[in-house]
Amino acid sequence: MRTLAIATAALASSATAAFAAPASVSVTIGPELQEKAARTLGVREVNDLANDLRTTVEKQLARTAAYDGARIELELTDAQPNRPTFKQLGDTPGLSYESFGLGGARIEGSAIAPDGHVTPLSYKYYESDIRWARRGGTWADAQWTFDRFAHKLGRGDAVASR
Repeated sequence: MRTLAIATAALASSATAAFAAPASVSVTIGPELQEKAARTLGVREVNDLANDLRTTVEKQLARTAAYDGARIELELTDAQPNRPTFKQLGDTPGLSYESFGLGGARIEGSAIAPDGHVTPLSYKYYESDIRWARRGGTWADAQWTFDRFAHKLGRGDAVASR
């Protein structure tokens, strides 16, 4: 009888989890970053970066019950590449992909719960040690920022700026 009660409770909790809707995630690009993209970084690269942020957060939130049913609205407000982007390489003769520097990103936004409660979200990370920049790709530090932000969000943290 005890086994039946435990099995019923487990089945009920998994059924509840199955009916919970995962958080919906939308990402926009901030006006300053849009201007920076058009001027130096490349619009396609920044759009791909925003898409990467959305998919990273969606995947992490799908693994956990954190923010189930919520609407996550994010704005990518800044991004700094570790290596030259395709547009930068095309615009600057003599610039090499072997060049590297400090990168990172800044994310602002809000989590809107099903009951309407709004939780502000903010996260940024910019590498400060050039020794770590040599091994990564064009957006290594920005992607690291997305991973850390998504991980904290997946734990249910209301992420405050770092």
